[in-house]
Amino acid sequence: FEVTVVATGLVKPWSIEPLADGSLLVTEKPGRLRIVSAAGQLGPAITGVPEVDARGQGGLLDVELSPAFATDRTIFWSFSEPREGGNATSVARGVLSKDGTALEQVRVIFRAQPTYRGTLHYGSRLAFGPDKMLYVTLGERSDKAVRPQAQQMDSHMGKILRITTEGSAPPDNPFVGKAGALPEIWSLGHRNVQSADFDSQGRLWEVEHGAKGGDELNV
Repeated sequence: FEVTVVATGLVKPWSIEPLADGSLLVTEKPGRLRIVSAAGQLGPAITGVPEVDARGQGGLLDVELSPAFATDRTIFWSFSEPREGGNATSVARGVLSKDGTALEQVRVIFRAQPTYRGTLHYGSRLAFGPDKMLYVTLGERSDKAVRPQAQQMDSHMGKILRITTEGSAPPDNPFVGKAGALPEIWSLGHRNVQSADFDSQGRLWEVEHGAKGGDELNV
């Protein structure tokens, strides 16, 4: 491998999303979103990012472009949101200004439930599927007290969710209409999915942080 330093000065970068002009949209865990130019110049923090809880593994996490970004300049991002009862993973959307300095029309479209007073296992990967739906990975929050919720259908913890770009559950989700089940759930029983992407066959591959530090690749 040949390693090339593209940029320096970032603080705990968590996610990188390439833009069409060769620049990079980068999240920094403490709560900043920046553009790194194709030449490696670090841009100022983009305004409009909501407050994050950056303790432990939390903060500003993944960022994903709208499938129609070239025309609507909409982006989606996940973050650990401070809320009553603790915190949890949330997904927001906004429009990146033409000069790349601000987020406009910002709104949180999804809030995982329940909240928890912890700082671990937020999951937080975002991926658009071939169906144009947004898939959201959520960790089980690590602690023994909340970990069993990965198998409980009335909790978003330890799940992969499938939602629309407005944050609602599509009517063809597998658990829609099932008693006691949250309609956003697409799959369950996950620990802490930290990577997710679709292949050319439309299959979702994910890597989750397993027990005792081991990683697991699943499809």
